[in-house]
Formats: sequence, structure tokens, C-alpha cells
Amino acid sequence: MPLEATRDDITDLLVKVALMESRIVVLHTYAGPGPVVLNIAQYLGMMGTVYVWIATNWLSTILDTNSPLDSNAMDDFQGVITLHMYAPDSELKRKFVSRWSNLAGRKIANGSFGLSTYGLYAYDTVWLLAHAIDAFFNQGGIISFSNDSRLSELHGGSLNLDAMSIFDGGNLLLNSILQVNMTDRDFIYSAFEVINVIGTGFRRIGYWSNYSGLSVLPPEMLYTKPPNRSSANQRLYSVIWPGQTTQRPRGWVFPNNGRQLKIGVPNRVSYREFVSQVEGTEMFKGYCIDVFTAALNLLPYVVPCKLIPFGDGSNNPSSTEFVHLITTGISTIDKKIVYDAAVGDITIITNRTRIVDFTQPYVESGLVVVAKVRRLNSSAWAFLRPFTPMMFSLSTLFFAHMQQLSSSIKGIETLISSKDPIGYQQGSYAQNYLVEELGIHESRLFPLNTPEDYAEALKDGPQGGGVAAVVDERAYVDLFLSTRCEFSIVGQEFTKAEWGFAFPHDSPLAIDMSTAILKLSENGDLQRIHDKWLMSSACTSQSTTFEVDRLQLKSFWGLFAICGFACLLAFLVYLIMMVRQFSRNYSDDVESSGSSSGSKRIQTFLTFVDEKELDVKNRSKRRQMEKASNRSVGEDESTNGSKKRYTESCSSKSLDKGEEA
Repeated sequence: MPLEATRDDITDLLVKVALMESRIVVLHTYAGPGPVVLNIAQYLGMMGTVYVWIATNWLSTILDTNSPLDSNAMDDFQGVITLHMYAPDSELKRKFVSRWSNLAGRKIANGSFGLSTYGLYAYDTVWLLAHAIDAFFNQGGIISFSNDSRLSELHGGSLNLDAMSIFDGGNLLLNSILQVNMTDRDFIYSAFEVINVIGTGFRRIGYWSNYSGLSVLPPEMLYTKPPNRSSANQRLYSVIWPGQTTQRPRGWVFPNNGRQLKIGVPNRVSYREFVSQVEGTEMFKGYCIDVFTAALNLLPYVVPCKLIPFGDGSNNPSSTEFVHLITTGISTIDKKIVYDAAVGDITIITNRTRIVDFTQPYVESGLVVVAKVRRLNSSAWAFLRPFTPMMFSLSTLFFAHMQQLSSSIKGIETLISSKDPIGYQQGSYAQNYLVEELGIHESRLFPLNTPEDYAEALKDGPQGGGVAAVVDERAYVDLFLSTRCEFSIVGQEFTKAEWGFAFPHDSPLAIDMSTAILKLSENGDLQRIHDKWLMSSACTSQSTTFEVDRLQLKSFWGLFAICGFACLLAFLVYLIMMVRQFSRNYSDDVESSGSSSGSKRIQTFLTFVDEKELDVKNRSKRRQMEKASNRSVGEDESTNGSKKRYTESCSSKSLDKGEEA
């Protein structure tokens, strides 16, 4: 801004600033045009809550020298942060300020003229020169000047340098200046006070110096300690910002006249439920797109953006190359700077976090192993399959819910130890992980593009030119298995990973989008979007011919037969025993009664069985009574014995006494 700028010039300049992205304005000018700039900014609405205004020490000079200012001027300065040259407080400084106030109050009719730190500089300079000149004259110095032939060559020009002369006693005066004793005076440190203009004055919120950076402690206290420029030590007191708010402004917005953000979207050829381009348009749809759009709608500002596809449409693009474009802007496809951010099924892994910043994750998706499984035909002895000889003590019913699925692949350990080919999704990080982390030779890995490629390769198997298993992320696998139940996840998920949106390092938009994604998760919208695109019942496709087989009632016929046979055998043994006892005890009675009809014999046999049952009960009762009786008799005998012994003892004693008598 030129020094002679008019109000119109300043207005035009501020309008351009208002159309920019940044809302942090550093105003470095002179004390004359500075207040004019802030007054116009107030008029244009640029002193609101979204702005940060930082003024250099021209503003602190005005506040020092012209205080108190009228209320209109102070209204234009509210919330502004400015710098004030720091001079430590001392008795000498207080006395000088007092003398200055008295002097300025008498000399200036319109009020006092405040003393700024520039005044302190000027006073110290004059004091130093006065003592130096006094020493100069005491040493016999004289005031004399001479011409310098070198200056005559600068004849002409607006500065008239050829008219200047050289002070002959310059060296002596310089030595006198250097010898002046300044130990009784306080030097002004190369430091600034950071002040916040509020109300009718200002408030100090901290200090800044080259030695310590920002601090709430005075510089003279920090000079006695080792320098500490750590981020934890760099702090100020709270600030009241423009708009009378203590909430820290964002400091930026998307410019009204700025370009749209170019948001890269992977042009997938498979699993298009996550992201896909609407054919014949520039629009995109899918789970990832809906999450991104919903998060954008929660931001407190508008983000103009345009979705641009990444990929050739024939193969799934590499997510690592994708995020590289955000930083380098160099594409192997079109050699252009293309993306300001990346949205889609992008897995957050370590090497990618070194390139970009990711938002809060919105999908959990680790690596799993998918293999073909075969159905075990159900039979009467199927309940024995879960057991080994050492496990027959376990409950068979515990395994009644187990799927009758079997595969030679038991998990990632099986694949590592074998030499079978392994499939992975084209463009996925699974390839690098299997090679670099698990040590699987790259020759064993086969890229696959679509779910149909997965199914065909798994059905063919290693012997038919296919693969033994496919390693892919859980989110894709769940979608793949939702209509293909002849395959299954084997083993456990052996990595933990998540998806997020990618932005350049230190992008404030990444932070705001993370907050928005958390809100989507908390209010349930994230789950609703998931259910819209990815929720489907397992194996409901019309083309599915394989049915998950579970142990059913018929699978336990063998168990039931064994139990039935055991019961029948026990009954027959009991019946034979009863018949033998009946024949031995009642056959003579039946013959003597002369009744030999079958019905009479059966009736007599049933009566015998009932009597046997009663006999057992009566016998049990008799035994209990006999035990009780025996205990009673034993107690009586014990009591009688004691009495008898007592009587005999008494009789013996009486006889002894009689004999003595």
C-alpha cells in the first residue's frame, strides 16, 4: 500500500483481502494511515469474529502517545493484537516518566503527550551524547570540519551530498562515546510486549524475544535460564479477539473468488457399492461419497469442490499412488497437478501417513483370508466329527450350531508355510504387506480385479490355474461373501486397518472433517449410510445354489439309536429277572390253584411285580425301623449296665462296713 494511498485505494485493497482465503491480517504501516485502514476495515465488516488482526508497533506508539483516545477510534482497534517495545520497569524509568508527564502537561495545551519507548530511546541517546561531548571537550577536543574530496564526485542530485563536511574530531568523539559509563542505566532489551487492545485501553498477554520466543514471563527472567524454544513453552495469556470473543478464530475460509477444490475419487471397476461414477455424468455415488457429502454438510462453512476420477477404468487404481498426487501433483496418467484431497476407500497405513494427513476413520477393515469350503454331508454319525478320542467328555450339544464347512486352508499361517498361489485385489496394499511383512514371494501373488475373478480363481484352485485363497480387506470380503456362500473367511483377521479421507499435511480441513465424521458416528447417520449401501442378507442371491449346512435333527439319529438300544436292553434285563423270580416263587401256587389261563397268569405276574415294588419299599422301611430300634436297645442296655454297676458298688461298701463293725 503506497504511503499516499487514499481511502478509495485502501478500500479497494481491503476488498481484495476479503476475497482471499486467509483471515489473518498483519498490518505493517505508519501511525498516520494505520488507523484509517482499521476504520475502513470496520466499515467493510472485516473486524468480525472470523478475523485476526496483528498490528506492528505503530499502534502501540499511538496508544502510548495519544492516550486516552476517543471512543470512536478505540472501537476500530478492539481485539487487535499489537507489539510494544519492552523496557523493564525501574526506579530510574519511573522518575523520568513522572518528570516527563509533568513537563508535557505544562507545555501542551490540549493535554499530555504520552511517552513511548521511542522517547526512552531518544532520551538515552541524548544522555549518552551529552556525557560523550563533555568528555570530548575535557580531552581538548575542538569542533572543526573539513571537506572530503570523495563527496565532490557526488555533485548534484536531490540529496546534495557534495555539500557535506567531515567532522575532524570524529575518532576522539567515538572513543568518548564508547567510554561513557552506562552501568547505572537499564538498557532496553531486544524484546516486545504482546498486547491486546480491549475496552478503553490494552492488556498485556505476554512477551516475545529472540532469546525465548513467546512467553508469559518477562525477558529478564528468561535471560538467566537456558533458552527454551519448545512448543510447550511458547504460550500467551488468553486473547479477546475481534467481535468480543475468546474463542480462537479459524483464521481462514474458502475464498469467494477462489477455485474449487479438486477432490480425487478412485475410478473403481469392482465393489462399486463403495464408490463409482454415474455413467454419462460427472457425478459419483456410493458409501464413501455419501459419508463425505454428509460430513461436508456439517461444516460451519461452504467448501466449493469438484470430484475428479482417478484411474483408467480398467483396473482398480493404486491408493498409494493416489495419495502421492496430493503432495507431488505428478500423475503417471496425465502428468498434471490434479488433487487437493482424496476421497474413497483409502486405507490408512504407515507409509501413507508420511505423505498426507488422514481424517478420523469411518470404516474398520483389516486383512483376512478367503478360501473355498466344502460341505460335509450330514449323517447319523455327524455328531462325532467335532470330537477326538480325548474330547468325548465334552457335550455334543455344544457343537450343534457349528457349520459343516471344511477347508484345507486354516488361515494366514497355512498360506505362509505352503507354496500355493494367493490372490489379492488389484491396487490394494495387501500385495506389499504379504511380500514385505510376511515374506511371501511375489511370484506366488496374482492380482484380481472383480468379485467374479475371485470366485473363478478360488473354484479353479491351484491345480486348475487358480489360487488357494484370496487375501483382501474385510470390508470387501463381507460384500463378496454376502452372495457367495461356497466361500468363507478362514482363520482370524491378521491386521487392523481403517479407511479415511486424505488431505495435505497440516490441512485445517482434515481436522474439521474428522470432527464432522465423529458427529456422524455419534448421531447414527454413519450406520444408516452403511445400511443403505452395504447391508445385505448372507447368501440371498437367486444364483446361489449352495446352502450353508448345519447339524440338524437327523444328524443325531445315531445318538438317539444308541440311547434307545441301551434303554431297551436295560428293560429286557429287568423283565427277565422278574420272570425268573416269579417262576421260582409263584409257579407252584398257580398250579395248585388250578388256574392255568394266560390272563390269570399275567394278572398274577403283574401282582407279583407290584408286590416286589411294595416289598422293596417295606423292606427299606423295616431296615430304617430296625436301625432305630437297635439304637434304642443299645442305649437302654448301656443305662441298665450303669445302674447295675452302681448298685453292686453300693452293696460291696455296705458289706465292708458290716464286717468292720
